[in-house]
Amino acid sequence: MEMSGGSPRFVGSEIYRGSSYGAWHPLAVPRVSTVMDLVRAMGWLAPGQYRISPRAKPAALELFHTPEYLAALMAAERDGQVSEAVRARHGLGTVANPVFPEIFRRPATGAGAVMLAADALGKGPGLWHVPGGGTHHGMPDRANGFCYLNDPVIALLSLRRAGLRRLAYIDIDAHHPDGVEAALRDDPDVLQLSVHEVDRWPRTGALEEAGRGQVFNLPVPRGFHDDDMALVRERLILPALERFRPEAVVLQCGADAVAEDPLSRLSLSNTSHWRIVAALKAQTDRLLVLGGGGYNPWTVGRLWAGVWAVLNDLPVPEELPAPAQAVLRDLRWTGKRAGRAPEPHWITQLRDAPRHGAISDVVRARLRPLEDRLAAWR
Repeated sequence: MEMSGGSPRFVGSEIYRGSSYGAWHPLAVPRVSTVMDLVRAMGWLAPGQYRISPRAKPAALELFHTPEYLAALMAAERDGQVSEAVRARHGLGTVANPVFPEIFRRPATGAGAVMLAADALGKGPGLWHVPGGGTHHGMPDRANGFCYLNDPVIALLSLRRAGLRRLAYIDIDAHHPDGVEAALRDDPDVLQLSVHEVDRWPRTGALEEAGRGQVFNLPVPRGFHDDDMALVRERLILPALERFRPEAVVLQCGADAVAEDPLSRLSLSNTSHWRIVAALKAQTDRLLVLGGGGYNPWTVGRLWAGVWAVLNDLPVPEELPAPAQAVLRDLRWTGKRAGRAPEPHWITQLRDAPRHGAISDVVRARLRPLEDRLAAWR
């Protein structure tokens, strides 16, 4: 039985090492395995902190997904291909969601990790890091946006099943969590708050979209930087949590909102994400931090390793020790989606330089109606 409380827990799996959606796909890059290697190279895993993720069984995944879809996903892994009918109905075998060797096992591992964490958080306080999670676009009967299963929804439903009623879901990925919002927007006991790039795929999450008053969408402009995010953190994210008073918080900590990511045009440093993790940690004793987007192998690995440092109150050194530098130096970014060669600090440092700037008038204007809604809460 998992003990409640105690030191933070990191859930990983070797399935992520070498698993790829295909050489041409943005998710050809190593991500979770890099985080695992970095935190070990830093000496940041104490005995008992690392948990090997179980693989969720199909019956458990029916908590959110349909039996027909799960059967199609397993058949795709078994056969290595799908029919035109399956492609049309379930979104498998598309450019975004191709058939690859671990098409069922890999997402089922991420789902198993969040179920493990949710079960423990139902028993008592804890801090959990699941970098293999965060697939927030998946639909009950369909793959969507690189996401075959929706582990954030599964995490929230698992927390509910574990006995927790009021829950908060915060999403700072560059892309709007359309799958999570569609699943839970009418649940008054789940606060949903997303900060995402405007007019970025899936082009949902407009400022005006809401459920029963507990869904907050903040589409932000290109160039959104650390000072903009600090304002959002202090005037929207933390006040929403203070008023809602959730029993547990799930943070989708997508790394694609940093300046060097190829799939967004935002300008954050990784320290913006770390400050949000630290702020949430100060507000709740039940926190689950997921991964999400992130398509530059150096920036995503460094960001999520830093999340683990924040959860453990570990100091981030100005210069990484040689073993950690070796992990980053050995990364390769090749294929059609590859970006530029790594900058020197991507190898030698974990912390980005801050990205300051004048607060955007657009951000201020879009915050106002959300702040007004918060003020009307009793």
